[in-house]
Amino acid sequence: MQTSAQHDIVINAKLMPQEESIAIAQEVTFRNTATKALDTLYFNDWANSFSSKTTPLAKRFAENYNDSFHFEKEEDRGFTQITEISIQTNGAVKNTSWERGSAADILKVALETPLQPNEEVTILLKYTVHVADDKFTRYGVDDFGNYKLRYWFISPAVYDDGWKAYSNKNSDDLFLNPSNFSIQFSVPTRYVITSNFDEGDSFTSANGMTTVSLEGKKRTHAIIHIEKNSSFETIETDKLTLVTSLQDQKVTPAIKALAVDRIVHFLDGKLGAYPFKKMITTEEAYKKDPVYGLNQLPNFISPFPDGFEYDMEQLKTITRNYIENTLALNPREDYWLTGALQIYLMTEYVDTYYPNMKLIGSLSNWWIIKWAHASDLEFNDQYPLLYLNMARNNLHQSLTTPRDSLVKFNKNIANDYYAGDGLNYLADYIEKSVLEKSIKEFYAENVLKYVTPAVFEKTIEQNTSLPINWFFDEYVAKRTTIDFKIKKVKKKGDSLEVTIKNLKDNVMPVSIYGLNKEEVLYKQWTQPIDSTVTITVPSENVRKLALNYEAIIPEFNQRNNYKAVKGLLNRPLQFRLFQDVEDSKYNQLFFMPVFEYNLYDGFSFGMKLYNKTVLPKGIHYKFEPQFGIKSKDIIGSGSISYTQRLDEDRLYSMRYGFSGSYYSYDENLFYKRFTPYITFAFRPQDLRDNEKQFINLRSINVSRDDNPDDPNQEPNYNVFNAQYVYSNPNLINYFRGTVDYQIAKNFSKISATFEYRKLFINNRQLNIRAFAGAFIFNDTRNNSDYFSFALDRPSDYLFDYNYYGRSEETGIFSQQLIVAEGGFKSQLEPAFANTWMTTVNASTNIWKWIYAYGDIGLVDNRAQNPQFVYDSGIRLSLLADYFELYFPLYSNLGWEPGLPNYEEKIRFIVTLSPKTLLGLFTRAWY
Repeated sequence: MQTSAQHDIVINAKLMPQEESIAIAQEVTFRNTATKALDTLYFNDWANSFSSKTTPLAKRFAENYNDSFHFEKEEDRGFTQITEISIQTNGAVKNTSWERGSAADILKVALETPLQPNEEVTILLKYTVHVADDKFTRYGVDDFGNYKLRYWFISPAVYDDGWKAYSNKNSDDLFLNPSNFSIQFSVPTRYVITSNFDEGDSFTSANGMTTVSLEGKKRTHAIIHIEKNSSFETIETDKLTLVTSLQDQKVTPAIKALAVDRIVHFLDGKLGAYPFKKMITTEEAYKKDPVYGLNQLPNFISPFPDGFEYDMEQLKTITRNYIENTLALNPREDYWLTGALQIYLMTEYVDTYYPNMKLIGSLSNWWIIKWAHASDLEFNDQYPLLYLNMARNNLHQSLTTPRDSLVKFNKNIANDYYAGDGLNYLADYIEKSVLEKSIKEFYAENVLKYVTPAVFEKTIEQNTSLPINWFFDEYVAKRTTIDFKIKKVKKKGDSLEVTIKNLKDNVMPVSIYGLNKEEVLYKQWTQPIDSTVTITVPSENVRKLALNYEAIIPEFNQRNNYKAVKGLLNRPLQFRLFQDVEDSKYNQLFFMPVFEYNLYDGFSFGMKLYNKTVLPKGIHYKFEPQFGIKSKDIIGSGSISYTQRLDEDRLYSMRYGFSGSYYSYDENLFYKRFTPYITFAFRPQDLRDNEKQFINLRSINVSRDDNPDDPNQEPNYNVFNAQYVYSNPNLINYFRGTVDYQIAKNFSKISATFEYRKLFINNRQLNIRAFAGAFIFNDTRNNSDYFSFALDRPSDYLFDYNYYGRSEETGIFSQQLIVAEGGFKSQLEPAFANTWMTTVNASTNIWKWIYAYGDIGLVDNRAQNPQFVYDSGIRLSLLADYFELYFPLYSNLGWEPGLPNYEEKIRFIVTLSPKTLLGLFTRAWY
């Protein structure tokens, strides 16, 4: 392994609050300990990652649907203005050429003479950093003129068999070798400086500036807070001094001191001595990596004992700092080991000091919650639960996936939790004392050094005779989930011959338990299993065998882990009110009240019976019988589906199922709909890529009550529908395309819909939607337009759309708009096309959420010439696609506000479905 040595970084910085900038003169002494000469040096200039809407950081914001950066004023984004870069050689200073690399936040500095191994060179830089607003990353300048600085200076990149110069993608993974810092920071006298460095002498000059000396040896971070009124307090322990801005008004200073002292002593015992006198923990760092669950609770709810939340917040932040400040792991490539150690130590701390703490605290004692399995979960049970949320949604990623390539939920939560669970898995397999000894040795031998996980692996190997390569080669390096099953049990004398099958493509061990009701009679580990293994265990008093009974392994499916030796059921049946966390020991069935509304059934109420838990399963079923108050009849729906998830292929999911429903479609008229279907889902290997493709195949069978007012009605029909969908949503460029083919007894049609949204650099947004559809044959045109293409309000003969009054032709319910088929907003003639139709819908923003829209199209019906149609108006997009109002202005009808009953021409989009609205929030996580 080739590594670069530490550097000497000397900085003279001056804060200029009126310009929200910092003037910096900097020296970097770069030592080359690689085995090859370097003719170019790379530097990270992450302050410049805010400089435009096209930097890697800006693109990452857009990918995460964060529009605050895109719409921010230019002066609030921040940038670096470089005045000069020169090289100092033998006392002589000479300017050198430099350029920004492929990204705006990476610098390339050319050397006239290649830097040979073991030589050093001093680079001089003069530049001004215009500090970005803190709203983007929590670091920067806030509304009160306080400065929270993290990546504020130009730092030398790491060379290790190639340059590790990374762009800022808001993943907090700047890579800097341990370096010696000497900083002179000048600020106006009204400001106070707090940092993670040792503070030296300070002096105040006649011009009203205070200069503070900051020193730090072998540091990988330079966090500095400059505030008008310090938000920090100091807590002394006999191991280190903690300077913290984490606050909890409910906790006294004495309790805070005791909590911090206990955390520091715990880490000292588990890892080793912290090599620095001072540590800083900040509110900003905690909020970027909070204790999830605690941070979701409103302030007025406090289900945990006084001091617990503060203890957990400091524990997570101090532990992270302890590891990051002492072990120089590559934070983009090897972050998983930092997360693994952090979460493992946190679980050990909770087991030691809060052994009975529940995941939801005292809420587990509430009568409405006490019955639920969620109330049984321990605080540490959250870690596998949150990882499995991603695994069950087929969004998990291997621990070796670079940090900037992780899905947001994996980056913030799941991968660290999975890594920490992995160490618990390994500890149970090789014995906890062996792992803890290895962690202490690894820490002691590599503190303040650049190190890789391979060194950690070798340390463990030296302390155990058991094979551990499976942990690093399979658990860490592969995306494959874990799932074991007891395939067969055969009794032989006083023993049981048990065959265990590994259902996944990996090689891992599993624990097997002998149970007598709730009593554990024995526990035994297998060798790492690649396919199947047969082992012999005692049979005396054993009523049931179980794999991974204590759920130490974060297994994808624990429901197949049980095998009854005595008795009929592997898992007993359990009924629960409301959806709950999965309890793998039982076959669970949930029931809950449901309430719905449509115009014809009125308000309906009933009971939903289903098996879906908080985490999705392969097989889902639900039945929703209801009573319609207005229709005075039993209505409802039901469905069953099986989802087959594929881990490594572009085809990542196949779903098979059928659904049925029975509701009113008009006054005292009902319909029955039955639909078998299959869906194929495709995506790129890069899970951060928003591109998705779907092939949907289904058969829609509809039976309707005869309508005496419509003698031409076709009450019963069957439509086969094949659909291809391409979707690539993004804040800057949104694209979705659909090709739809339908065939029934009396018609066949094909259509295509394309939607495109573009957000321009100047914040102008353009939305374009195009639709084209044609009948291949149509034997229904002489009877009605029920199956025709609709210009503004589809008849919805497939019953796909959530119409609140689907048969209404007048009144408020007739004004509900669902943008489909023609997509027009004005109600024009001809309203339908029985041969072909093509339309284009466009809109652009006038001011924020106010848009101008326009639609044009051609509508063709048999025995008529194609009709040209158009409309235009104002669209109020209060929440795009969810809550919108359309005010028609000019169309084929003329100036519509001047026509009678204009209020009846206003159209609206309202989404009331909780499941659909949930998509607004989950897209920011996944």
